[in-house]
Amino acid sequence: MSRKKAHISETPATQLLRAAGVAFTEHPYEYLEHGGAQHSAEVLGLDPFSVVKTLVMQDQDASPLIVLMHGNRTVSTKNLARQIGAKSVEPCKPEVANRHSGYMVGGTSPFATRRAMPVYIESTILDLPKIAINGGRRGYLVGIDPQVCMRLLDAKAVQCALAE
Repeated sequence: MSRKKAHISETPATQLLRAAGVAFTEHPYEYLEHGGAQHSAEVLGLDPFSVVKTLVMQDQDASPLIVLMHGNRTVSTKNLARQIGAKSVEPCKPEVANRHSGYMVGGTSPFATRRAMPVYIESTILDLPKIAINGGRRGYLVGIDPQVCMRLLDAKAVQCALAE
């Protein structure tokens, strides 16, 4: 008798991926407060460069946007602002990010957010054959082709990565 992996209950993100016919793998792990992408990569045995963080930020007018970044890189907000034509960009406070996305910080997926927001993806992510990105819950990543982000999120490629 074959043993199936424990089924992860659906999230708005996985419902959207399934509805769009996207193939994905599930990667649950023990969530660690403030552990971030580095922690999830370590416990799942993944390269942190292929684990993608979903960051909710805002421009000078407090208009929210999402940035998808490698797990072991930080966002140059100056470079990002310049590329998207904003005066400035900064991370949202956690409670604001939660309100915009409908997800808890640490479990934010770019898919099926409460509020439609422009999505920017670090261009080098698109060179990877597969990425692990949050599936809409703390301690839960999904493995997908990064081109899915371009197709489903209408993401725009940017170059704003800084080494951590």
